[in-house]
This record gives sequence, C-alpha cells and structure tokens, in this order.
Amino acid sequence: MHDFRARLRRREKLLGTLLTLPDPAVAEIVAGAGFDWLFLDAEHGALETRELRAILQAVDHRVPCVVRVAAAADVPIKKALDLGAAGVIVPQVQTAEQAREVVRYARYSPQGARGVGLARAHGYGFGFADYIASANERIAVIVQVEHARAVEEIDAIVEVDGIDALLLGPYDLSASLGKMGEVDDAVVVAAIERVIERCRAVGMPLGIFGVSADAVAPYAARGCTLLVAGVDTLLIGSAARELKLALAAAVTEDR
Repeated sequence: MHDFRARLRRREKLLGTLLTLPDPAVAEIVAGAGFDWLFLDAEHGALETRELRAILQAVDHRVPCVVRVAAAADVPIKKALDLGAAGVIVPQVQTAEQAREVVRYARYSPQGARGVGLARAHGYGFGFADYIASANERIAVIVQVEHARAVEEIDAIVEVDGIDALLLGPYDLSASLGKMGEVDDAVVVAAIERVIERCRAVGMPLGIFGVSADAVAPYAARGCTLLVAGVDTLLIGSAARELKLALAAAVTEDR
C-alpha cells in the first residue's frame, strides 16, 4: 500500500500532474512516468463515477490517485473514497466551518461521519474490516484555497483538525480578486504570500498547481511541497506539436 498521506504530512516534495481525460489508458500510461501522485480532476474534467473507477483500476496501486471532487459535499467525497482514491482535493473551501465539514465527510466515526458502504476501496466487501480500520489514517484530506475569502479566513482554516494540506488554486484566486488569469499580478502574489506565510507558521503542508514545471518551481523554493504541473491535454497537444515541427524541419532539410 502507498504512504501518500504520511509523506504529505512529512512535507516531502510530491510531484504530480493533472488528469482530465476519461480514458483509463491515458492514466495508465502516465502512471509509468514516475510521478509521486496523480491528480484526477472530477471538478472540471469529464470524470464521473464510472470513469474514475476505470482509471483507479488501470493505475491500481502503482501511483496514489487523489480525486478533486466536484464540490465540498458529502456524496462526491464519499464516492471518490469508496472507489479507492488515496484522498480528496476539495475545491472552493472558503471558511473554517466548510473545512470542518469536509473532514467530517471524509473520516469514519468517531473522527467524522463518512457513510459506510461496500465498494472497490473495501475489496467489494472482502477487505471491509481492514479498510475501515486504516482509512482514517491513510486517506488524505486536502482543501483548495482559491478564493479571496479563503485568504481572509486563512488563520482559522489552517487550524482545522483533520486537514492534511492546502492546495493553492492561483487561477480561480486571481479571478476572485478581479485579476482573471493574472497570476503574477501584485495583488494575487500578495494573497498567495499570505497563505504561504500562514502555512509555514503552523507547519501546514501546502501545494500549488501550475501549467508547467517553471510555473511551480518558485513556489517549491518557498516551501510548497505538494506540486502539480501540467495537464494531460496540454501534455499530449504540446508533444504532438513539437513532433510536427520537428518532422517538418527534418523533411525540409532532406530536400
């Protein structure tokens, strides 16, 4: 079994990429690339329950898969975990009360109120007792800081018991600050800096998403350890374009 949550809480540098495509073969291929974890996007990606199950089956236990659920609500969190996700990333958490509710949905009693069922995570029933006994210790609960209000409430959010890490969402954060897509704007940078400083003060693991390695590198240098770079669609498209340009150049040289 993986030790994703333990590594996350130790603030090891965990390198991942974001998957949005519903074809499990894409995840299976990417799983062989050596990433520490994979970010499955069920918020913006075309990943419903059936697609998530197929991806988790294709990847199996080779790489921890963490699902970004569609909302900070009971059912999507429960379903992602019952399918066998190593954890959940919950979007648009703006207050400490929301963060506490997320923990409640993700943890079994007595730490929470996660519903009990028989699903893939439980070996379809055959591994039920073992899963129930270890799930609260193994499942990672990550909330996204991606709104101006979350930055205002950050002092309280980082103190919520049961939150394993925060993940900065710079693009949604920029939009909430009236700076859509301007992630390098001084106002956005200042908001991100406030989150970084507060997480550092309390020892809360922090992550960030960027479209490239260069985009996340400065934040890794500032202490972010849960690192997500790239998106499957951009990786495929960029590689195809580079190959086309290289092929065109090679053909031209042969003439």
